[in-house]
Amino acid sequence: MQPNALVLGAIWYIVFLFSTTCHEGAHGLAAKLGGDLTAFHSGQVTLNPIPHIRREPFGTVLVPILSYLWGGWMIGWASAPYDPVWQRRYPRRAAWMALAGPAANLILVLLAGTAIRGGAMFGVFHAPTTATFTKIVEADANGGPAFAATLLSILFVLNLVLATFNLLPVPPLDGRTGITLFMSEDAALRFLELTQRFGFMGIFLAWVVFEKVFGFIFTLSLNLLYPGARYG
Repeated sequence: MQPNALVLGAIWYIVFLFSTTCHEGAHGLAAKLGGDLTAFHSGQVTLNPIPHIRREPFGTVLVPILSYLWGGWMIGWASAPYDPVWQRRYPRRAAWMALAGPAANLILVLLAGTAIRGGAMFGVFHAPTTATFTKIVEADANGGPAFAATLLSILFVLNLVLATFNLLPVPPLDGRTGITLFMSEDAALRFLELTQRFGFMGIFLAWVVFEKVFGFIFTLSLNLLYPGARYG
């Protein structure tokens, strides 16, 4: 592997770990505010990545590294524990808890986008002719600005992936619980019980759907980031 690929991989992993930690920490904090202290007592309500790595070493270390070596970008997972009895007793609180994770990722997308627009305003960044997962903004100089452009590109894209993928309403993704916010409590409980039997088959279904829709979401986000650019 070339040295620049190792540096890029390190940036990917730092961004992945930070983004995933924010996602799971947000779940735990929302659950705590809703009365479930399970994640809090497990040390998951934190931006320290170590407790999240200890809980899911496969999803936070091995899979991200393998996905980068295989495809040049990273994906993986972590998890925050919750009390299923609390979920059944307070399905609306559980729905807010589920949505807190993707919401944290969307906030990071907005922060990255704000930094990109700010850099463009001051003449540090400009829109690329062709956008990729590691290049949605280019720097007008090498060194620090180029590093910042790569970091912000990955931060923007990875969190867009994490937010939109997790919002799909299939188990075990967050959208499966989050969508119950729009149901009555009885309907929510029936929906959760019905979809629970699908287990991780939902991941396969979600990935098939996601591959078909994310190209549109990515293009839309670029055109919102650069009004008038007309990426297609």
